[in-house]
Amino acid sequence: MNVRKPLVIGIAGGSGSGKTSVTNAIYDVFKKHSVVVIEQDFYYKDQTPLEFDKRLDVNYDHPLAFDTDLLIEHMEKLLRHEPIEKPVYDYALHTRSTKTVPIDPKDVIILEGILVLEDKRLRNLMDIKLFVDTDADLRIIRRILRDMNERGRTIDSVIDQYLSVVRPMHNQFIEPTKRYADIIIPEGGQNEVAIDLMVTKIKTILETGTNL
Repeated sequence: MNVRKPLVIGIAGGSGSGKTSVTNAIYDVFKKHSVVVIEQDFYYKDQTPLEFDKRLDVNYDHPLAFDTDLLIEHMEKLLRHEPIEKPVYDYALHTRSTKTVPIDPKDVIILEGILVLEDKRLRNLMDIKLFVDTDADLRIIRRILRDMNERGRTIDSVIDQYLSVVRPMHNQFIEPTKRYADIIIPEGGQNEVAIDLMVTKIKTILETGTNL
């Protein structure tokens, strides 16, 4: 009996672009079926060897901040229909938690994160590659609101980080990955037409049993 390869959807985009909204919109349609979301943010490197103050200096918007080898290893296991223990990142301590989340294989895997299209090895595992493209002014406003409301940050610290790290890293590493996308979705979760088209495509693939 042939076991069908899971469908892998990569969703990239800058911080505050709305990629999580796109991910959630797609997930909500298929949540009663067989779908799992793998967040790249969970795969930040373990910073335990570093003193706490040094962890604060780490550039979390750089490709080297991620344990991409572990992410690829886990994706390959899921593609072989093997379970994984997804890491958990402790944002308060700025390092990997000792906790993990058990993840079972699913028919649809959504891989979401700012740099999921940056590494060719990851791209090669994807059947559909999306880039959520949102204007910089909207992205910074969303980031300010999120970091102040959810992470207790001051507006000055958010803006300073954006200008010194987030913006240059976006221009250098994230924006260029747009060229690898099969589909570019403007305005993130607000773009209902693009999301509906994406959902229809996924349904067709699942119903026909044929990947792209």
